[in-house]
Amino acid sequence: MTANGMDSAPANAVDTVNLCKTYAGNGKQQPRTALRDITLSLPRGSFFGLLGPNGAGKSTLINILAGLVVRSSGEARVWGHDIDREMRAARRAIGVVPQELTFDPFFTPRESLELQAGLYGVPKARRRTDEILAAVGLTDMAEAYSRSLSGGMRRRLLVAKALVHSPPVLILDEPTAGVDVDLRRQLWSYIRRLNGEGTTVMLTTHYLQEAEELCDWIAIINHGRLIACDSTDALLARLDAKEMIVTVDRDIEAVPDALKRFNAENKGGRRLVIHYPPSRVHSGEVLAAVQEAGLTIVDLATKEVELEDIFLRLTSQADEETK
Repeated sequence: MTANGMDSAPANAVDTVNLCKTYAGNGKQQPRTALRDITLSLPRGSFFGLLGPNGAGKSTLINILAGLVVRSSGEARVWGHDIDREMRAARRAIGVVPQELTFDPFFTPRESLELQAGLYGVPKARRRTDEILAAVGLTDMAEAYSRSLSGGMRRRLLVAKALVHSPPVLILDEPTAGVDVDLRRQLWSYIRRLNGEGTTVMLTTHYLQEAEELCDWIAIINHGRLIACDSTDALLARLDAKEMIVTVDRDIEAVPDALKRFNAENKGGRRLVIHYPPSRVHSGEVLAAVQEAGLTIVDLATKEVELEDIFLRLTSQADEETK
């Protein structure tokens, strides 16, 4: 049995095949292609990051899956259901937290969740209003009019509304924008728990460190094209780069010959930054070269490749190819 009571459990929670979207132009604007042949699969139970610059096509893809935007061509399935031919089943299987702050100012958070649950046909005995309000930190404001909530609280209310029908697929479009650090930690703790219980999560975020920590799979979109899709570990391994920051026992005027093959940089004073590919060079070789140069290490730190490095490299390459 799945998170929302559906018996079938497909291998992939979301599938798209050659998905395209072109927005028609008018007298002043030319037609604009937002998505170009996106073929993508989200493994069931994964925590999937969908990354890209502003205007890359992320929100268009999400809105197509949610039934808010009509695809131009290609295929899309949510929980095994075609989003057009099996529209009702596909929409029951997905919960979307939109980027835009939309809410009814005259409803309380409790009323908003109860109404949302009613629209999805959730019986009162199966509603989890209090649990969800507590999870997103809105218990104390449950009876306040939504217009009195802060921006961060309104965003948490959107997250809560997406969860009322216990969808097996949860899509979060910039869910922590404007949310303070403590509440962000509380929100992610709950989302991780849902993911651990089997909910497939798709996340878009501009906090790349957040994506690196949370996601086990990552796709990157740029100019409407899919430019990368892999496990987070495999994606980070692509850059094959590591830094070693070494502080030695005396001032250095130039990079010693023994360290030049590692593309070492003299950062002034007693600090060297040494770059090397960990797949081909062991850190012990670097340390041996420092000793060979007659230097004594008094402090040492390493910096692993980060998702931001991969993101910037791949999107820059894509920008060059579109020129």
